[in-house]
Amino acid sequence: MSGSTTQTTTTPTAPSAAGSAVPTDLQDERLRQGTGLKGALSTFVGNLRQGELGILPIILGLVVIALVLQALNPIFLAAPNLVNLLLESAAVGTIALGIICVLLVAQIDLSVGSVSGLSAAIVAVLFVERGLPLGIAIAGCLLTGVVIGGLYGLAFNRVGVPSFVVSVAGLLGFLGLQVYLLQPQGSINLPFDSPLVYFAQQAFVPPLLSYVLVAALAAGLFLTGLANARRRRAAGLSAGSLTSLALRSLALLVGVGLFVAYLNTARGVGWMFVFFVGLVLGLHYMLTRTKWGRSVFAVGGNVEAARRAGINVRWIYTSTFMLCSTFAAMGGILQTARLAAANNSTGGGDVNLNAIAAAVIGGTSLFGGRGTAFAALVGILVIQTISNGLTLLNLDSSFRFMVTGAVLLLAVALDSVARRSRTSSGRG
Repeated sequence: MSGSTTQTTTTPTAPSAAGSAVPTDLQDERLRQGTGLKGALSTFVGNLRQGELGILPIILGLVVIALVLQALNPIFLAAPNLVNLLLESAAVGTIALGIICVLLVAQIDLSVGSVSGLSAAIVAVLFVERGLPLGIAIAGCLLTGVVIGGLYGLAFNRVGVPSFVVSVAGLLGFLGLQVYLLQPQGSINLPFDSPLVYFAQQAFVPPLLSYVLVAALAAGLFLTGLANARRRRAAGLSAGSLTSLALRSLALLVGVGLFVAYLNTARGVGWMFVFFVGLVLGLHYMLTRTKWGRSVFAVGGNVEAARRAGINVRWIYTSTFMLCSTFAAMGGILQTARLAAANNSTGGGDVNLNAIAAAVIGGTSLFGGRGTAFAALVGILVIQTISNGLTLLNLDSSFRFMVTGAVLLLAVALDSVARRSRTSSGRG
């Protein structure tokens, strides 16, 4: 309308440390958080009220389970038993890392057990029967995982077959291929003096080096947290206090250091478990520090919004399927190394369900868009703790299935409650 005066309302701003304008609401949030220990505690309580539970309930649950099992059987927390527990966690935990990738984009892969079993058969056939170098056999397994994931992505993106259906087809098909490769004997033993078996059964970190690795882990947490806080402040966003970051790093150093010292009273920390932790850290970096990782969370949160933002949604789906199958193949290699054999039951039984349960129990949302690589670590430790503890109590495996199922149900219930809390608070 001509002759009228249009009034515009601007948001008051305040100068940031980087010299840019910071909206008042962000500044107010920063002031509410405060600094030091009090500010860190205030932020933590606020996150709990808004459904941001993180892995705290899982860690507390793991501690409670361990204490109960220790009360029932004093052998449970003995250093030799804990060393074995960690080694037994590595293979299925590696498979769970792949499950996390597909769950983050709100998909599922039910064939990871069969893919791991097929991988075990391939490495045994190539290395033992065909006499190929171990490196070539391992490379063949990993390449098989990449190809399988690519086929899943093709079927999902181009043909429109749901991930549930295509992975069930893969579960049956690759199980059949595994049995075919292992015919007629049905089992192939790996030489005990092979580097693969030695790595999984007898290779342990020297005590001094184990403490160096713990110190490097704590230093890495502090430095990456400090760099992230600086980036957020430069962008005018709120960031955690230096005190909170230092306390977390110190707690990690002391807690993990004491645990490693206790393990060193027995055989120490196995290199296979260190390898698994390295995979966790690698995936964590990919998900939190790369464009691909941000795209994964965007697709899982809202696929249509991600597509309109210019993200190649089809490639994100395909890449997560490929990573999932590759991690499953790697888990199969570790299973074979741990057992020094590949047979028709490798990757079968409860491997498939335990990998999925570990990812969900560790805090990865079934609804997509929420999760962390550390979910595989804490989730598989919960499952392996239950399995190990009930075995020491000489209880039937039926109890292990029932207890694991109850823990899984509780984890999904917590995720659903947290999701509703975030929705009601307007955080999605």
